[in-house]
Amino acid sequence: MKNIVILISGGGSNMAAIVRASQQQDWAKRYNARVAAVISNKADAKGLVFARDNGIATEVLDHKQFDSREAFDAQLAQVIDRYEPALVVLAGFMRILTPGFVSRYEGRMVNIHPSLLPAFTGLHTHQRAIDAGCKFAGVTVHRVTAELDVGPILDQAVVPVLPGDTAEQLAARVLVQEHIIYPRAVLNLIKN
Repeated sequence: MKNIVILISGGGSNMAAIVRASQQQDWAKRYNARVAAVISNKADAKGLVFARDNGIATEVLDHKQFDSREAFDAQLAQVIDRYEPALVVLAGFMRILTPGFVSRYEGRMVNIHPSLLPAFTGLHTHQRAIDAGCKFAGVTVHRVTAELDVGPILDQAVVPVLPGDTAEQLAARVLVQEHIIYPRAVLNLIKN
C-alpha cells in the first residue's frame, strides 16, 4: 500500500479534498494508495476532526514544545516515518521546514501555494497580486525543496483578478481551484 501522510495546521480543507477524492475514486483498490495519517502541529486544528471522522489516524506534535526547528523536524520525521509514506503532502502546514527534513523526503514531498509560482512566494499572496495589478492569479502544486516555494511545478490553475477584488474574495476563488488541482496532482504522483 502506498501511504500518503498529510500535514496540516488548521481547517484542512485541502486535506479533506484529497481524502474525498481518494474515497470517491477508490484509490485503495485502483491504485493501492490511501491517506494513512493526518498530522498537525496544532492540537485544535479543525482538520483533525474531519480526518478522525473518516477513519484516518491522526497525530499532534506541538512545535512550541521544542527548543529548535531542527528538534521539531527530527521528531516530526519519526512520527511520519511510522506510516512508511510514499508521499508527504503539505496542506496548509504553516511551518518552514529545515533543509535536513526536506532532504529526508526529497522527491516525495509536495506543497500547494496560493499563487502562480514563481510569482509571489511566501505570504499575503492574494493582496500582493492585487497590489501588483495582476489580471490573473492562481494556485500551484509543487515539489518541496529546501528553498521556499521554488520546487518543480506539478500543476497550476488560473483565476481572474476581478475589478474591486479584496484579498478575501480572490482567496475564495483560488481555494475552489486548490480543491480541484491538489487531489489531481496527488493522484498523478501515486499512479506512477
